[in-house]
Order: sequence, then C-alpha cells, then structure tokens
Amino acid sequence: MFADSAKVFIRSGKGGDGHVSFRRELYVAAGGPDGGDGGKGGDVIFEVEDGLNTLTDFRHVRKYAAQDGESGGKRRCHGADGDDIIIKVPEGTVIKDFESGKVIADMSGSNRREVILKGGKGGLGNMHFATSTMQVPKYAQPGQPAQELWVQLELKVIADVGLVGFPNVGKSTLLSRVSNARPKIANYHFTTLNPHLGVVDLSEGQGFVMADIPGLIEGASQGVGLGYAFLKHIERTKVLVHVVDAASTEGRDPVADIKAINEELKAYNPELLKRPQVIAANKTDAIYFDPESGEEHPVERLKAAFEPEGIQVFAISAVSGQGVKELLYHINELLKTVDQTPIIFEKEFEYQYQGENLPYTVEKNEDGIYVVEGPKIEKMLGYTNLDSEKGFQFFQRFLKDSGILKELEEAGIEEGDTVRMYGLEFDYYK
Repeated sequence: MFADSAKVFIRSGKGGDGHVSFRRELYVAAGGPDGGDGGKGGDVIFEVEDGLNTLTDFRHVRKYAAQDGESGGKRRCHGADGDDIIIKVPEGTVIKDFESGKVIADMSGSNRREVILKGGKGGLGNMHFATSTMQVPKYAQPGQPAQELWVQLELKVIADVGLVGFPNVGKSTLLSRVSNARPKIANYHFTTLNPHLGVVDLSEGQGFVMADIPGLIEGASQGVGLGYAFLKHIERTKVLVHVVDAASTEGRDPVADIKAINEELKAYNPELLKRPQVIAANKTDAIYFDPESGEEHPVERLKAAFEPEGIQVFAISAVSGQGVKELLYHINELLKTVDQTPIIFEKEFEYQYQGENLPYTVEKNEDGIYVVEGPKIEKMLGYTNLDSEKGFQFFQRFLKDSGILKELEEAGIEEGDTVRMYGLEFDYYK
C-alpha cells in the first residue's frame, strides 16, 4: 500500500543523572567526593534509505524513542551513553513540526542524514562541585531531560516533469509509453491513486524524470476529493504538462479543464504557475470533426486559447504514439531554460533546547536554619546585586521560578524562619 504522509511521535534519550558518593577506603577517614557523570541520551536521527518509496511502515509504528543515558556511579564511574535511534525514510521526505507545519528538514539531494532531536547531556557527578567553601557537596547535576515532538512526514516525489490533468485523460497511458514506468491503467476515474515515476530516455544521453500526478478535481486545494493529497507532489517539478482529453470523450471541455487546474495550482501555491507549462492534447485519434460544421477544431481552439500566453500545444495520441516524440523534445528544451538546482524546502523550525540544569539542595540543619546551596545558587548570587531593589526582586522571582520556595515549604518552613545561602541569611515571609 502506498502512503505519502504520516504523523509520528519522536523522543530523544534523557541524560543520565550525576552520582553523589564519597571515597570510603581503609585509612582514609574522610575521602573526597567521587560521584561519576551520567551518560548522554541517544539522538533521534532520520536517514535516507535507497529503495524505499513509501511511508507505509509509519502506519504500523508511530512512536520512536532513543535510549536514555545511564546514571553515573561511585568511584568516578561514568554512565553509559544511550543508543541513538535511526529512522529510515525515502528520499524526498519532508519532516515538519506537526503543530506549526514548519519544515524541520528536507531529506533530499545531499541531505541524507540529519539529527532531528539531540539527546540530553549527562549530569555531572558531585566530584565536580567541590570548592573551598563546599568541600563535601551532597548534590550532583541531573541529566538534561528528553526532547519530545510530534512530526508530520510528507513524501514529495522528486521529478523534473509533472503530468497534471483531470482523471481519465490518459496521463498513465502517456507515462507508460514514454518511460519505463508501468502504472495500472483502466477506464475508471481515479484509477491512479499513487504517483508514478518514469525515466524518459532521449537521444545522446538526454532525458528526464516524469511523474504522473494522480487526477485532480475542482476544489482540490480546499481538500475536496483526493486531489489535495496529491498536490504536494507537484511542488518539486520544474515543468508542468497539462494532459487533456481533446476528443471530449466524456463531455469535458479541455480549455475549461486547463483553466480549472491552474486555478487549483494557484490556490495551493502561486509559485507553481511561474513554472513553464506545455499542453498535451491527448486522444486526437478519437476526435470526430466535421469541417463543414462551422465549429473550430478542438486542437486549434486550445492553441488559440493558450499559445498567446506562451504555452505551446501538442496534438498527441498516447495510445498510437502520434506526436509524442515532438512533445518530449519540447519538454527537454524547456528544462534547459530552468534552474537545474534541485528544489529543496528550507528549514523553518528549530527545536528550542532547555538551558543548563544546575543542581541545588534544600536542607534543615540542627540549628533550625534552612540551608540552600549548590552551583545553581552560587551562579545566581554571582551576578545578582541584592542591595538594589530590582536585584532583590529578581532574586525573589528566581527562588519562585526555580522551585526553591516550593521545596522550602515542603520541608516545613514557616514565617520568621531563617534561610542561609553561602554566608547570606534571610528571614522567610510569605
């Protein structure tokens, strides 16, 4: 089963926590801190897998998580790093943030492997936090938390030329005649439910990749019918070929059809109309035309409507092959006029990683004083002027936002109790 979109949950590994321990050896009465560091959490990595051409696998597995890092151990033992998780996708897959719809990465061209979420750093063990004022640190740094994200995967085919048109106009038949593609063909609306790619080989090593974009209908850009699901496959193409039923075998007006499809393309992405277009007036072998009727020949009517706009019309029969060669060489010449750089979707979304997660402890000593200490507190006091009103307000906000006030309350602090932080003492009042 073909699938060109999927919603999946990804999670990187949490960093392992640093360890709190002290040397305990014979004849060493008071050994120093020897708690080891935690290991790094695993990354979430997307990688292009040659041979894949669908996102079907993501319909069965929707959650992907890297391994957490191990916590540090005693005797300076470092925790093991968590294993990365590598997610294989077809070339042409665009990874988007599900909430905003912004592009995180386009797995196309030279971009074969990309780290989407980084694993959390491992926390430092207490051996790193010994200072002249704190020789017995009873705290260690916790590992950075895991990063989580819902992403939307969209597979956009990579082709030079896109065949567009209403259902049952002969796009699949044309692609099967001019390339190595073998799509299923039958006389039903929406026979083609999957985009098909074919390589068109011309003389002297020239050629291009052509995609049969499944049939569109009016209102496709607003999500009507199946059309909206396939519009994304047109975005990478450099030349658009309108395939129309010039014989009107089902009573459709080919001129109105082209105008309607261009309106759908414009509504979906106006940039699409800036790309070169050509019209393949198909099923000419089925045209019954009476010159004495006074009506204009269908192909001439198409030429009168669109060639003044610079869009050339070719009368073809995908069944017999009539006019197909001339069409292909014209398409090849059009491709020479456009930028050959692959169409890659630029990154729009960057995951915001959390900042440094320094540790602290809250304890009540024998004198009834609540002692708060740790690198988080030392660092804050180092850049805060508590003598100014604004500085003291910042200090109070820091205690609340960092959760220190909540921990003091959980430890049983009451109004009038004393809080000590590195030589500074404060009375606690709500």
